[in-house]
Amino acid sequence: MPAAQAMSDPASRRPGPLALVGGDEFHPGNEPHDGWLVSAVTRPDAAGPAFIVASAAAREGPDQAVATARAWFGGLGLDVEELPLRNRDQAHDPTIVERAREGRFFYLTGGDPGLVIEILERTPAWRAIVDAWQKGAVLAGSSAGALAFGEWTLARRPEPGSSLSNLRNARRAFGLVPGIVVVPHLAAVGPQAIPAIRPAVTAMGGRLLGLDERTAAIWSDGEWRALGEGSVVLMDARNERRFSSGERIVGLPMPTRGR
Repeated sequence: MPAAQAMSDPASRRPGPLALVGGDEFHPGNEPHDGWLVSAVTRPDAAGPAFIVASAAAREGPDQAVATARAWFGGLGLDVEELPLRNRDQAHDPTIVERAREGRFFYLTGGDPGLVIEILERTPAWRAIVDAWQKGAVLAGSSAGALAFGEWTLARRPEPGSSLSNLRNARRAFGLVPGIVVVPHLAAVGPQAIPAIRPAVTAMGGRLLGLDERTAAIWSDGEWRALGEGSVVLMDARNERRFSSGERIVGLPMPTRGR
């Protein structure tokens, strides 16, 4: 899987890699996909800061999440810093928004899935992140971060009047991967979660994307591939397809700018 085009090329409007990780981020076992993402932004022709976004962890130890991420990526050869987006005021702060525009790498941590949407939805900071990704930056999310990239997320505090009326905790997400609900921690939570959410999601024409921990679905150069120690599973109403590390993921839609 080739690395993304250099962000230093001003004529390039090609989106960078998009990575959805199944959780247990910043720990051993994540080297296959995180190492690949680092290789995309540590070439001599790449420029700009690399950011950790701890919005999902804003209420449950964001400092620890950032410190763990910095140590992890530092060990892989990438210096990262926090893009402070722990509340909506920060997501509207012009200084932070301008800093986001300069980014070449964004990694959304795990935590509370709904909090990512509450803090970032329809904000200048999120638009700046998406713009940077569309110009070649890496955009990644793990667990709650990955859930936010789908069409719907399963939040701890639901959105009133959710279109997924059979799921009390469903709310609209950013829609970067259309029609998808991400199920992270698949081996751990899948047996209980999937029977509960699959009928409601597929009745809306959606599909489930199951991700084992320390496993990623990565979109780059026009295709999706699985990387990591576990499986990526794509499910519709009746069928499921399982993909192992290095395999091309068939049937997952091309990413968009979302909403």
